Amino acid sequence: MTPDADFPAFIPPPWLRNPHAMTLFARYWPRTGLLRNVPTEPRWFTVSPDTKLLGFCHWQMTPGRHPTLLLLHGLEGCSESHYMRGIASKAWRAGFNVVRLNQRTCGGTEHATPTFYHGGLSRDLYAVAEGLWKTDGFERIWLAGYSMGGNLMLRLAGEVGTGLPPLQGVIAVCPNIDPAACVSALEQRRNWLYHRYFVTSLQARVRRMAALFPDRFDASKLSALKKTLRAFDDAYTAPLGGFASAQEYYERTGARHLLGNVAVPTLIVTSQDDPFIPYSTFHLPALAENPCIRFVAPRYGGHCGFFQRPSRHEDCFWAENRLIDFLISTGASSGTTRPRGTGLGRDEAIAGPPPAMRV
Repeated sequence: MTPDADFPAFIPPPWLRNPHAMTLFARYWPRTGLLRNVPTEPRWFTVSPDTKLLGFCHWQMTPGRHPTLLLLHGLEGCSESHYMRGIASKAWRAGFNVVRLNQRTCGGTEHATPTFYHGGLSRDLYAVAEGLWKTDGFERIWLAGYSMGGNLMLRLAGEVGTGLPPLQGVIAVCPNIDPAACVSALEQRRNWLYHRYFVTSLQARVRRMAALFPDRFDASKLSALKKTLRAFDDAYTAPLGGFASAQEYYERTGARHLLGNVAVPTLIVTSQDDPFIPYSTFHLPALAENPCIRFVAPRYGGHCGFFQRPSRHEDCFWAENRLIDFLISTGASSGTTRPRGTGLGRDEAIAGPPPAMRV
């Protein structure tokens, strides 16, 4: 695991040191002008005979000369999530091609697959990355994901090792590398708002899928189902994904099992106060001992929030800016530039890894 002392510290406003305030404020802060005047091309990626994923591609003028960033959202997010648009805007201005990818059924694409998305579908990402490489000729590809998307990106990196030649690096923000622990945290009373949102949104997705594919989806049992994420996964996510139970699904899809196999430069950013990604899940020897992984864990930040004090050097979205820092520092400098407003000055070292991981 590489040190993190060359990243500027995350310093939140004093009134955002509550993890729930941080999580929600960053999500709903208005962001105008993202991707304005940036070329956008919708594209369908075939990942299996019956499934296509919708991506929104932002190509540079001469795409083949530039590195490419593949972005993935989290649970019940989509390509339009604010962080997806924020990162895409900054990465494109830095000289990257960017693909904002929707997971199966997400972003209004329920009609494009008779299946359901879940946290173990790293093969979908492999198919998209392989297509960008072999069909489009992109030889430098980076992967970045938030929350569930971060777990998926780490899974893919651990599965392929060095077996995907164009893969240059991976970034995961608040990844749920131990899904069982994260679901247990979500079901605690203090997290009732997030838990209710996820369950309600997933149930609505099942109803939409049942209307399109009544032979595969049965929405009639939703009303009798206990309104917990674990119950939903037991009834729908697990069986639809080929797992015997929610517990088996959680155990088999967590990227924590594969971190030791990661063989490309990788950045993991999480916060010590994330409401439902327990910091203790990162106490792993495989994470501590892998020199390819840089682990950054500020004391504050909530879940994918990281809304910082205003600065002359960059905007308020600290994690997005560190992502751009990392992309450039891992060798993407050819054809790229540091975009104005992301602020790349160096201040103080951010909080390090958990005690069990210090090196």
